[in-house]
Amino acid sequence: MIEKLDYCWNLREVMAMRGLFTTISLQPLLAERGIELSSSQIHRLVTERPERLSLRVLMALLVILDCSMEDLIEPVALPGANRRRKTASGEKLGKESGVGSFRPRRARIVRPES
Repeated sequence: MIEKLDYCWNLREVMAMRGLFTTISLQPLLAERGIELSSSQIHRLVTERPERLSLRVLMALLVILDCSMEDLIEPVALPGANRRRKTASGEKLGKESGVGSFRPRRARIVRPES
């Protein structure tokens, strides 16, 4: 089974370790690096987990906070139930079934009777 991955966004914790306790304190630091974000955008960036993030913003945060990507983004494996896949007819698929179990068959040539 393929493990599902998720991530923890640790921007608030990293900011606190660097002495930045308000979200608005990031705004002038980002502006110095040419990134103009509104106060509400910065608040969401700090307090919520971003689904999309510009690489320019990420690189600026790494420089401003003097940290690495591992400090900001922590990969986490989601606990998942071992679900068995089923075919359209309801059969359970095991390890031996699926696309990998198909083997080519030798073609038979049948000549029509004359």
